[in-house]
Amino acid sequence: MDYQPRIVDSELDTLFSGLPAISLEGAKGVGKTATAEQRVTATIALDSRTTRRSVDAEPEIVLTRPTPLLIDEWQLVPEVWDVVRRAVDRDRTPGRYLLTGSALPPPTARIHSGAGRIIRLLMRPMTLPERGVCSPTVSLTELLAGGRLQISGRCALKLPDYAQEILASGFPGIRQDPADLRASTIDSYIDELLDRDVPELGAVRRPQALRAWLTAYAAATATMTSYSRILDAATPGESDKPARSTVDAYRATLQRVWLLDPLPAWIPVFNPLTRLSQAPKHHLVDPAIAGRLLGTTIDSLLMADGPYETRREDTLLGALFESLATLTLRVLAQPLRANVCHLRTQRGEHEIDIIVERADHKVLALEVKLTSAPTVSDARHLNWLQEQLGDALIDKVIICTGEYAYRQEDGTAIVPLGLLGP
Repeated sequence: MDYQPRIVDSELDTLFSGLPAISLEGAKGVGKTATAEQRVTATIALDSRTTRRSVDAEPEIVLTRPTPLLIDEWQLVPEVWDVVRRAVDRDRTPGRYLLTGSALPPPTARIHSGAGRIIRLLMRPMTLPERGVCSPTVSLTELLAGGRLQISGRCALKLPDYAQEILASGFPGIRQDPADLRASTIDSYIDELLDRDVPELGAVRRPQALRAWLTAYAAATATMTSYSRILDAATPGESDKPARSTVDAYRATLQRVWLLDPLPAWIPVFNPLTRLSQAPKHHLVDPAIAGRLLGTTIDSLLMADGPYETRREDTLLGALFESLATLTLRVLAQPLRANVCHLRTQRGEHEIDIIVERADHKVLALEVKLTSAPTVSDARHLNWLQEQLGDALIDKVIICTGEYAYRQEDGTAIVPLGLLGP
């Protein structure tokens, strides 16, 4: 299969051309190996049992291979991290080592942080432009630059297309499967993670309890539902619930394999907003995984009759559409060194789905609406934020499922998700 270019490519090329070692990290199957292989002359694949035994016996053997060298799934032999770190200390020639990892090593692995020697770079699933299903006309780079960007463009994607893309996944290997078999592929992916990969990390003794908790977490996608309520949803009618320390271990372990990807709350600097919630919004790494855990289909999403409630006014499709939009903004913002968060006042009077913050702390505010025709009322929280921040607000945007990109009368940019690009 031909390599599918990724937005992270340019960022990786910039870093690798000037630095000796990069660690490309992210969930299993996100495409790290294929991306890294475009830039190396040799590969050490530690997911091969034979190779792993050799490297485990003598980690320094990796230094005998030509560079640029890819060390794939390095966390399976954590000692190679320190081998590379020491090699970088001796020789800082750029572009020598690429490491990929689908999990952080266990806490018992005594490795150096690698700070200043090995730069970490996160890779997330593909956005709609990377999937080749749309042609963006609105640039996040230009929106963040300010100056009231002219907004235009026409999007061919309709609501059923977005539902299709939510369930089709942003993982390259899943997308290449026939559409009628993708659900089985995602099931296998979830089984592999929960029944083998996660238990190997040593933190989970009851995989079925973990699966129930993860399913309840998926049902809370795009909300700030408390962890106690998620636990209650995972254990209905059970008096012997997992202890809080066990649930904390679930969360920590699932984040170590990048399956959970919560969106942090915005903590503003140098502005009058102080009474804000600090709870994260719940998201899985790919909304397709959330959809599959909840047993959804395209028909159930469009008919709003899925088997789980998301504990919000919107439908499950609305929650998963917001999760897809959040994934898109995070991927697009990463090369720009912009911070992506959400905003909610403590009492819930005002909420902004996505805040993209520049290094100078000026922000772009975005609301996500599952509608083809946003109204001025849909921008009320954005207009409130504009009153609070003044010139610190770069622009305000509503992400929607409509056909056209334009500005409405209050200045808010209306942008179909399929038209948003780098």
